[in-house]
Amino acid sequence: MAKQTAIVTGAAGNLGQAVVQNFLNHGLTVAGTVLAHEHDRVNNFDNTPDFQKYEVDVTNEDAAKQLVSQVIQKNGTIDVAALLVGGFAMGNLQQTRGEHLRKLFSLNFESAFYLAREIFAQMATQATGGHIFLVGARPALMPEAGKDMMAYALSKSLIFEFAKMLNAEGKKKNIVTSVIVPSILDTPQNRSAMPNANFTDWVKPEEVAEIMYFTLSEKAKVLREPIIKVYGNA
Repeated sequence: MAKQTAIVTGAAGNLGQAVVQNFLNHGLTVAGTVLAHEHDRVNNFDNTPDFQKYEVDVTNEDAAKQLVSQVIQKNGTIDVAALLVGGFAMGNLQQTRGEHLRKLFSLNFESAFYLAREIFAQMATQATGGHIFLVGARPALMPEAGKDMMAYALSKSLIFEFAKMLNAEGKKKNIVTSVIVPSILDTPQNRSAMPNANFTDWVKPEEVAEIMYFTLSEKAKVLREPIIKVYGNA
């Protein structure tokens, strides 16, 4: 079987690092994106031959298109895409301003849309198709929670609609789009923000990464248009 290539955006984040490591452990070539100030967070991958680092702002349409072109030129195919870049903010209806909507829309939707569009076009030329992972959010599915983080929930709600459209287009092209929906990830930042919480109820980034890899396996090929709720006990 030919070596597969995966794009992982947000490779410097907690989930991004876990996904990069998991994919590398399973023999994939990984093209990971970072921002200018994030290089030190992926230093542990620098000496890994199968890790390719790209400094790029994936909310920029032209930069996203250039990234995909570079990855194709270097590797020939894009078999997997884990589009993990995103942002979070609290704020109810009255607290949410246009600037908040625009920022979260860019981080959570445009970062996925620009890349998925180019990646999908490449996957459509491949006999093997491909698999795209997007990241949803529970508050986008639960209005009672979403009302207190309005811009975040609204921007994430677009991810679910986008995935439906990608799957409608990809059905005959062997391209599957999955939406991963974590609850609370067990990260140092979340532990610091919620020191009295029961951390054992949370989901570890490594567990999410393993679920993503399983979704790529032959055993999971029967799954179509999956929304994967990774809630743990949170």
